Amino acid sequence: MYEFHGWFGIAESPEESDAGNLDAGIAELSVKIRNIDWATGEVALKTHNGEFFVIANGLMNRRRDEAEELDELLHHICARFPGSWGLLYERSPEMEAPPGQGAFRVRVMARGQIHLRLDPFLSPVQPVIED
Repeated sequence: MYEFHGWFGIAESPEESDAGNLDAGIAELSVKIRNIDWATGEVALKTHNGEFFVIANGLMNRRRDEAEELDELLHHICARFPGSWGLLYERSPEMEAPPGQGAFRVRVMARGQIHLRLDPFLSPVQPVIED
């Protein structure tokens, strides 16, 4: 099983969300997102109070193309919108360590980079959320 839940605020720079090319970047990002078609997951570009957010959620039987497409999307956001920020929680018994089986890892996006962190809230899943 591969489970993920995340959100990312889109910003062209850490100082301002729109440094002059946001509309063109959002149009490009929108096309990328429309081309993603997951049977048991979703990714969407949303607007809240004039700010753009990418929301991603899914639960697949195993890690496969969706994981690669999600990786590519996150790296595109970092490269094109280096002021973006957000979190992606994910777990899979097929993930390499960390965290391995029975735990969530968190990908933290900030200032054009993604860092892996171990989840302190829901891990280990047994006994925290499962018996």
